[in-house]
Amino acid sequence: MTAVTTHVLDTAAGRPAAGVTVSLHGRAEDGGWTQIGAAATDADGRVETLGAVAPGRYRLVFDTATPFFDEVVVSFRVAAGDARLHIPLLLSPYGYSVYRGS
Repeated sequence: MTAVTTHVLDTAAGRPAAGVTVSLHGRAEDGGWTQIGAAATDADGRVETLGAVAPGRYRLVFDTATPFFDEVVVSFRVAAGDARLHIPLLLSPYGYSVYRGS
């Protein structure tokens, strides 16, 4: 199983984004999505436990509530052998970036 974690940084303010709700969803056989876990970022902008997943297709949904983006959806694949998957979000009012962290 692969542990999924995240970190949200407010690049406009230059600090972690606390209180951002993040949910982890897995791809269901019927093509829809099933929620696996959810949490809000802590004071350091981190969510240490969203869930542990098997190889497959997943997505993180960040409830960003910026002036432009209501939410940010990041779709990704988990491969066999991945022990941990950290997906940070760098967020500003009118732009965002994600990457595979360590």
